[in-house]
Amino acid sequence: MSNLMSGAKILIECLLRENVECMFGYPGGVTLPFYDVLFEGKVKHYLVRHEENACFAAEGYARSTGKVGVCCATSGPGATNLVTGLVDALMDSIPVVALTGQVTTKLIGSDAFQEADTFGITRACTKHNFLVKSPGDIPQAIHEAFYIAASGRPGPVLVDIPKDVFIGSAHYSPVSTIHLPGYKFSQEGHTGQIRRAAQMMWEANRPIVYAGGGIVAAGASDLLRELVEAIDAPTVCTLMGLGGLPSGHPNFISMPGMHGSYAANMAMTHADLIIGLGVRFDDRVTGRLDAFAPHARVIHVDIDPVEIGKNRVADLPIVGDVKRVLERMNRVVAELSPFQKERNAAARKAWKDQIAAWRAEHPLIPAVSDAEIKPQHLVREIDRVSGGEAIVCSDVGQHQMWGAQFLRFNRPRLWINSGGLGAMGFGLPSAIGAQVANPGRRVFALVGDGGFQMSIPELSTIASNRLPVKIVVMNNGYLGMVRQWQELFYNNRLSAVCLDSFPDAVKLAGAYGFPGRTVEDPKEIGQAIDEAVDYPGPYLLNVKVTPFECVYPMVPAGGAINEMVLGPPKPVAV
Repeated sequence: MSNLMSGAKILIECLLRENVECMFGYPGGVTLPFYDVLFEGKVKHYLVRHEENACFAAEGYARSTGKVGVCCATSGPGATNLVTGLVDALMDSIPVVALTGQVTTKLIGSDAFQEADTFGITRACTKHNFLVKSPGDIPQAIHEAFYIAASGRPGPVLVDIPKDVFIGSAHYSPVSTIHLPGYKFSQEGHTGQIRRAAQMMWEANRPIVYAGGGIVAAGASDLLRELVEAIDAPTVCTLMGLGGLPSGHPNFISMPGMHGSYAANMAMTHADLIIGLGVRFDDRVTGRLDAFAPHARVIHVDIDPVEIGKNRVADLPIVGDVKRVLERMNRVVAELSPFQKERNAAARKAWKDQIAAWRAEHPLIPAVSDAEIKPQHLVREIDRVSGGEAIVCSDVGQHQMWGAQFLRFNRPRLWINSGGLGAMGFGLPSAIGAQVANPGRRVFALVGDGGFQMSIPELSTIASNRLPVKIVVMNNGYLGMVRQWQELFYNNRLSAVCLDSFPDAVKLAGAYGFPGRTVEDPKEIGQAIDEAVDYPGPYLLNVKVTPFECVYPMVPAGGAINEMVLGPPKPVAV
């Protein structure tokens, strides 16, 4: 049975049918009819203080749950402010549905007040987008948007709705099926290729599993662990894949790449088989492509055929959902195990011994000082109270890399950061989304003093909703990663990187009604972290760390990943 409803009410009904419980947004003139219906409270709305942060918060919700995150903005500047978040979600394959208002249909193209070509602007930064031209088209657009966002390789989808479509009426009929003839993706993988991949794993002397964000997106972490243990292969997880294999697993090495560990990068370089699962072979991992893993054959499993061979040619490509492929692959590996397991056991042992030697030669050990707070010391303290179980939402910069190096994650969806885009200002609003989605879990926003000052207004969102986010500012007084590059590669000409003012944390947090504290003494850092964690609501902890610390190891731009700078240059003896 159908009934006559306004476009705004039809939209709410569609969201409810998609099991949307909450959304993040900022109202404006053309979305007023929608917000009038939102007033009824069927979908919880969180008012952010900037539209970009609405998208980041929706990402935090989606990244921490695997569900589709929802954000909303008005026409013109509201919609354009979403663009950074949409690109971020696209690059990291995060399912987000963005709802934007548009000027009245008859005014489109007339340069009306707060008009922008949202449909055109967002074509390149979404997986798909819609411009809805009548109230009766809303159900199909919304349900297709959610389906596209969550299926295949996840990503953001935008639905642009003019004001007269919100106001107009149509007979609402639920959409029960989605039929998109042009939208196809392979899920199962090729049976013969899967069997050949399993055989290659047993044939290899120096295999390494290279696991990425696709493992997390597909919910395949248990299957990853099963494979790793079955073939007893050393494993690296990318920045986006951390937690895909528990940090404490004996086969886990670390993150590879530009700021990966010496052992991880040497293992990638000297492997004779790379088993790439849900990865892009992106530049931050591979370094100089012509020198990357020169001795290795490559198995590459990914649901997006565009990624196969895009950067590194795959000797054995498998296009499919990594979870479904691993389910079948693990069965074949187990079938072959009695016949293959001992064929190169000695070589496999020597390979693991070599990796252990590399780890011992250049271990990742957090620096600690009695005179000043080292950034690594701060991360170690967060890790101590987290125990590998807290959600850590990182901003972008040095603190992000130290977090990836030294924080433990016992499961997926605990490490949330802007990977592909590297968008500063991401950490705090994404923590809002993660905390909303996980009210019973401890959530840290690990931010630098640069990124934090891009998102300070969201302290109001945190305060007004009493979200118990623990905001930890790694404050070195600089745009740390940019400063590091200027120091190492631009003759220490520090241009426009000094952040020579920062608000008083006690006064700033107090202005929003919750506690804050600044710490400068390394002897106080443990107690300060405990105090923040024990407080039942939000807490702002400003930690003044060593200003000129650099993140090591580091692969210079254009270098191979085995050409790491392992520490600061040693002074030349005179």
